[in-house]
Parts: sequence; C-alpha cells; structure tokens
Amino acid sequence: MKIGIINGPNLNLLGKREPHLYGTEDFISYFDTLKKLYNHVEFLFFQSNIEGEIVDQLHEWGFSLDAIIINAGAYTHTSLAIADAVAAINTKCVEVHISNIFARENARHVSYLGAKCVGSISGFGLKGYKMAVDYLISN
Repeated sequence: MKIGIINGPNLNLLGKREPHLYGTEDFISYFDTLKKLYNHVEFLFFQSNIEGEIVDQLHEWGFSLDAIIINAGAYTHTSLAIADAVAAINTKCVEVHISNIFARENARHVSYLGAKCVGSISGFGLKGYKMAVDYLISN
C-alpha cells in the first residue's frame, strides 16, 4: 500500500509554532514514527506553503497512490482549487487537522475539502494521521 501525506502552509513549523495548539513534536519526527509503525506501508510526504504546489502534488499522486492524507492547513478554509483537485482525482483522501477546527475561530469551521474526502479527523493532535492510516489500511 502507498499512502501520500500532504501538509499545507505553516505545518513545516510544527514543534515550534503555537505549541499549545499543535504540540512540540516536529512532523518529520512523527513521520519517521509512522514509517516504523507501518513498515508494510510505503509512505510519501510533501509539504508546501504554496497553494498551486499542493494542487500539482494532488494531480501527481491522485492517479497512482492508494490513498492520500491531506492537512491543507489554512487552505482548508479558503481554497476551492485544492478542493477541486481532491474531487478530480481517483485516489481517496482523508482530511486531517491537528487542532480541533470547530473549537477555533468561526472562519476555521468551514472546510472546502471535507465533502470531497472520504472522512475528516480533527482535534487529536498528530495522532490524527495515525487514525487516518488505520482507517485507510482497514478500508
């Protein structure tokens, strides 16, 4: 099984950025943990602060991987382009958010991606990625 993980803007700062919301672990360390936990899964990882690069990556992986886990960061709440890219590809996607988007500012309660994904996970910290992997492996 091949699973790609796409992280959007500012998620390259995990471990440093607002630790009260996002924790103190950086994503690369967590990604290494996922690879060890699921050594039978081939993981790919991409992070960008640029909307168009995220769209391009969805296009690239969207017809060849078994699944994509996407945390589009703030683009979740603003990007019709990323939502359209998710809708346009064949690969199933799971939306993940580290913080509980519904416990934050009203603007973050909207997800343009959610309806295009097979499911959404929000508010469980980095464990949300593991929850997505568990779902994808079993379905």
